Amino acid sequence: MKKLTLVAVVVLAGVNAFAGGSAPEPTADLFSVGVFVPGVVEGSPTYELLVAGVERAVEESDATFRVVEGGFNQAQWEQAVTSMAASGEYDLIVSSNPEIPDIVVNVLAAFPEQHFLLMDAYLSGNDRVHTVMFNQREQAFLAGYFAGLLDDPEDGETRAGLLAGQEYPIMNSTILPGFEFGLRAVDPEATVDFRVLGNWFDAGRASELADSMYATGTHAILTIAGGGNQGVIAAARDRDGAVIWYDTPGLDEAPGVVVGSTYVELDRAVYERTVSAINGSLTFGEASILGVADGYVGFVEDTPLYERHVEQEVRDRMREMVERLESGELFLEMSLD
Repeated sequence: MKKLTLVAVVVLAGVNAFAGGSAPEPTADLFSVGVFVPGVVEGSPTYELLVAGVERAVEESDATFRVVEGGFNQAQWEQAVTSMAASGEYDLIVSSNPEIPDIVVNVLAAFPEQHFLLMDAYLSGNDRVHTVMFNQREQAFLAGYFAGLLDDPEDGETRAGLLAGQEYPIMNSTILPGFEFGLRAVDPEATVDFRVLGNWFDAGRASELADSMYATGTHAILTIAGGGNQGVIAAARDRDGAVIWYDTPGLDEAPGVVVGSTYVELDRAVYERTVSAINGSLTFGEASILGVADGYVGFVEDTPLYERHVEQEVRDRMREMVERLESGELFLEMSLD
C-alpha cells in the first residue's frame, strides 16, 4: 500500500495547505489523525511541537493527518472538536491544552467511539483517552532558578518577572509557584513581578508591560505569552534586560537577549504515542506525567549561544541543579489541582 501523508490546516471557514497548493482528501483505508489546535500554530511553540510530532509519525506510517486551528475564542473549541468527531473522519484526534479534557468528555458523550490523544493534559481512566502531562513545576523551577542566578545580589533585592498571556489553572497553581520556588532557591527573599497580557498575540502591549517590569528592577523575564513574546524581546533590547524562553529552545530567537531556555520534548512524546496509536499498541485510559528524570523536560545548555552569553559560574550551578533533577535526588511533584 502506497504511503500517503496528508498535511492540511482547517481554519474554521476553509482549508489551507502548509506547503501551498491543494491537499488530497483522506484515503479511507489509511489511519487518519486529526490535530485540533486550541489557538493557532504559527508563533506558538507548544502547537508547533505538536504538529511536528504528529507529522513525523504519519510520515513514517501509512497514515494521513489534518490540522484544525480553533482560534483564540475558547468558547468555540468544543464545537470545533465536536465537528471533528461527528465527521467520522478521524481514527484519532490529537490536541494539547490543560482545558481540553473537559471538552473531550463532553464530546465523548455524543461520540463514544472516538479516540483521543491529549498532550499537556491529564485525564485518567477513560478508555477512549490517553493523556500526557509534563512536569511544569520542574520546568518553571529551572527557569526561576536561572533567573535568580542571573541577578546581581549587589544590586539589592533579587527580582524576576513572569509575563503570561492569560491566567489559567496550570499557570496559577504550578508555573508561577514553581518559578517563584526556583528563584527563592537562590535568594529566599526574592520576589516575582507577575503580569498578565490578557491575550496571546498583542506584542505591543507585551512590550509596554515588559518595559515597566524592567524599569522597576526586574532583570530577567520568563515570557509565556505566545505572539506577545516578541514584545518582551523588544523591551529587553531597549532596557538591556534578559529574557527566558519556555517550552522550546529559544536562544536563537534573539541571541544575547534570550539567554536561557527551558524545553519540553512534546514533539517526541506525541510522535511516539501517535506511532503507537497507528500500530494499535497505545493504551487508552492511561495518564502519564513526564519530567526531567524521564528525559522530556530540561534546560538548554549544550549550545554556543548559552556559553557565549552566560557566565561559567552560572552555567556550573545550573548544571548541578539539572543533575539533581535528572538523578532523582530532587523531585518536584506536579500538582493536578
